[in-house]
Amino acid sequence: MITRKEFTFQIILHLLVFLFYSFDRRDPRIDFPETVFFLSYAVASGIIAYYLMPNFLYKKKPLKFFGSVLIIIVALILLEELVLEKIFYPGTRRANVFPGVYYALFDIVPILAILSGFKFGWDALQKQKQIDELKSTVQESELQFLRSQINPHFLFNNLNNLYSYALENSTKTPEIILEMSGVLRYMLYECKEKFVPLKKEMEQLGNFIKLYKLQIEERGDVQFKAQQTTSGYKIAPLILIVFIENAFKHSQSGQSSNIEIDIEVTQQGNQLQFMCTNNFEPIAGLDSIAKGIGLENVKKRLQLLYPNKHQLLIEEKSNQFTVSLSMELEKS
Repeated sequence: MITRKEFTFQIILHLLVFLFYSFDRRDPRIDFPETVFFLSYAVASGIIAYYLMPNFLYKKKPLKFFGSVLIIIVALILLEELVLEKIFYPGTRRANVFPGVYYALFDIVPILAILSGFKFGWDALQKQKQIDELKSTVQESELQFLRSQINPHFLFNNLNNLYSYALENSTKTPEIILEMSGVLRYMLYECKEKFVPLKKEMEQLGNFIKLYKLQIEERGDVQFKAQQTTSGYKIAPLILIVFIENAFKHSQSGQSSNIEIDIEVTQQGNQLQFMCTNNFEPIAGLDSIAKGIGLENVKKRLQLLYPNKHQLLIEEKSNQFTVSLSMELEKS
């Protein structure tokens, strides 16, 4: 069904085309016969645009479409030569001469092409708009799916650690539970938006590191350097946390001491620089650290949220794993 916006567009288009069609420097007046001729073209183009295109052209039936258009052009020629010419120009040479194909090519066809062509262009724009909306919906669904994987991943890793502390009746168990609840609260309730304030994310980053430092105890050294961030910028939530979680998880999995983790975050204008380095002991039979589920997840999120606005470098060599991320922040 034609919308009001499209109807207005078509009216304006038809008026403009009619003005060009009827304009004559020698006699700028618009006479009645020209109006009737143009109305016949408008009706014909309406049939092409609103019946033939949807039923034949868009359904990939080109032979039926172009055959029908040819029939309409022939019908217009016959209408003009056998009816309209004799009504408006009786007894004149114009009413008795049948110009045929020549007249159709240089008078009827251009008008039909313009009027129906703009309908084709309008439909193409609407179709592209639908495609863009669909892409946006699919992208948002994919992002929601990727973000939904973070909470189970976080819970799985931390509940295992919490279980071991509970078995040992560690005095740090209540503190770990408290820190976990704070991080989970942020993940579940404050990360629903596509982007969150950078300062808020950095605050939770510190809480997250504090939670994992409790689990390392005296088995190593964790350094966290964060430059004071500038207000007015936003970042996708839980992007950096995945890299830090990965560093703690794999540093602890193969070694019980001498754990070294260095984390540094700096900001220059709208550019955020993140660096995370950790040592690890390789374990036979386990996949490479760089192929973890969490890292694959965050790579996809970066591609969706920061296309051509980030650079991610991951290196694994000499029992050391390094993540370097540069990203262009969004303004609040």
